[in-house]
Amino acid sequence: METPATTEVLAGWGGTAPSAAGVVRPTSVDELAGALDDPPERGVIARGLGRCYGDEAQNAGGRVVDTTAVSGIVDLDLRQGVCTAAAGTSLEDLMRWLVPLGWFVPVTPGTRFVTVGGAIANDIHGKNHHKGGSWCNHVSALTLRLPGGDTVRVTPDSDPDLFWATAGGLGLTGIILDATFDLHPIETSRLLVDTDRTPDLDATLALMDESDDEYPYSVAWIDLMKTGAGMGRSILGRGAFAPLDALPAKDRTPGRARAFSPSTRATFPPLAPNGLINPLTVTAFNELWYRKAPKRRRGELQTITTFFHPLDMVERWNRVYGPVGFLQWQFVVPFGEEQTLRRIISALCDEGCTSFLAVLKRFGAANPGPLSFPLPGWTLALDIPAGPSSLARLIDRLDDEVVAAGGRLYLAKDSRVRPELLEAMYPRLDEWRAVRARVDPDGVLRSDLARRLGL
Repeated sequence: METPATTEVLAGWGGTAPSAAGVVRPTSVDELAGALDDPPERGVIARGLGRCYGDEAQNAGGRVVDTTAVSGIVDLDLRQGVCTAAAGTSLEDLMRWLVPLGWFVPVTPGTRFVTVGGAIANDIHGKNHHKGGSWCNHVSALTLRLPGGDTVRVTPDSDPDLFWATAGGLGLTGIILDATFDLHPIETSRLLVDTDRTPDLDATLALMDESDDEYPYSVAWIDLMKTGAGMGRSILGRGAFAPLDALPAKDRTPGRARAFSPSTRATFPPLAPNGLINPLTVTAFNELWYRKAPKRRRGELQTITTFFHPLDMVERWNRVYGPVGFLQWQFVVPFGEEQTLRRIISALCDEGCTSFLAVLKRFGAANPGPLSFPLPGWTLALDIPAGPSSLARLIDRLDDEVVAAGGRLYLAKDSRVRPELLEAMYPRLDEWRAVRARVDPDGVLRSDLARRLGL
């Protein structure tokens, strides 16, 4: 490896558990592949845009490979809607290039600041999992540099074990160099969005269960501070990309109909105090947010940013939690475990869950990835301030409820799960470990998360 390393302190988006590593920034595919050569004793891990919430893309005392300079579209078939992009390419750049051409990424999470390599390593999901699955459902091939020096082109047919071990494999099966994936055709860059304000959790679950399948995209914001009869009240937003004739006549030219030029509206200041997120401020925010939503609205035109990435409009929004940082807890429980979901939400509400960002979604079928997170069921994601608290202790206890229900936590967002729960959450963990041992027998690929959880 010829790319020089600089010692830097890195953390996840939650800002907890920072660690120092030697960071290299390759600028070509050859340099990116070579970042696995002559590995240090503490190993190597790749890193994208740093939006994992925990310590997955950190490697204390080892080498971290920043992939973001190896970016761009390698090949594009606009007739078939198939794209090959370098691993460091962000979803934002893909949208900037492809939306004006009438194509959208197959899956997007709640931020567009994710790389193609990160999307595969975490098998990211979005508001369309109930209809379209997760990112790796749409990948047809990827190029992987293995620790032994081989560069291999992997498909679900050529080496299904390695392909699916890499899907959600946390970067521990090799360094992804590029990937080929399907795109989604769109006529416009606007979405037609239906909004429903529900009075309680039962109404929310019933509405989603009855009619989510009518929409490609669906998500519910849920108020975790409300107790009593209104427990679980939500704002449910569901939508689909608008056809051309749904736009005002003046916006139907190609340049306007498929315009995409996202920008941030503000930057959160760096010196926010600890404690800004507290029961008083979150209760006030949640009440205002719930009351301002319409009880029922149909066919509102929204932009891609407004519907998919509202938090991206505030740069460094994670600073709102102050220097202590925050953790995100996301779990899924299978369909049929609605009583477990109710108990968990009730416990969070009774505790006074200081999360202004809590979202509920329905997942569809799982894919073959042994460490892929989604399974058919209900998933809830929420942020809470880091540090010791009664809420943090409650979440430790609720992990056991998730496991008992046959559910699991999303490792891309984890920073605190107990290692002994991992095999119960991911019963195919040994299959994944066998593939990792085959391609990396010396354990070159390592991360703080891998050490913490004994992967």
